[in-house]
Amino acid sequence: MFEEIVGVWVLVIETVGALIMIVGAGFALVAAVPSMRRPESRGKAYERLRRNVGRAILLGLEVLIVADIIRTILVDQTPQSVAVLGGIVAIRIALSFSLEVEIDGMWPWSKWRVASVRSQDTSQG
Repeated sequence: MFEEIVGVWVLVIETVGALIMIVGAGFALVAAVPSMRRPESRGKAYERLRRNVGRAILLGLEVLIVADIIRTILVDQTPQSVAVLGGIVAIRIALSFSLEVEIDGMWPWSKWRVASVRSQDTSQG
């Protein structure tokens, strides 16, 4: 009985994760269409669309990781399921990492340098 209830909740969480990606990408596309129709703002609209779709995918992946962890911890506690979870989490972390680099255009450990340069520019300006 417990496993069935947890299984249903895991399915709900997985559905929410998929919906986040689908709805988020849809909203990003709808928001970008007006800017894409104007030639002068087309380049920035495309970059904004990519960034927003990437954010939706990242959030959806995080929710899917939660569902996988819950399933493995509460339902299927075998060495094989733990190994599969480890592989899934590693793949999703790699995807998240590459999406974050794609969205920000820099390595995560470079953000503090850019923030430092920007704060120096605004204090001198």
